[in-house]
Amino acid sequence: MDGKGRWMDNVFIERLWRSLKYEQIRLYSYATVGELRGQIASWMNYYNHERKHQHLDYTTPWANYSPTQEQLEAA
Repeated sequence: MDGKGRWMDNVFIERLWRSLKYEQIRLYSYATVGELRGQIASWMNYYNHERKHQHLDYTTPWANYSPTQEQLEAA
């Protein structure tokens, strides 16, 4: 962090946790902690590989940050 209490340092992770809570955790009830962990893992996979993000020009984080075949061949 750049300084104590600097809000911009946490804005992205706070947004991720907000999405997780409102789209997955608060909508359903879970019988066990293992079930909750499995659903969170499933949601994180969806969030990174399938869900389009406006901030990323409607691409997925995986598509945006993973190297393309051309980049792999050039390296």
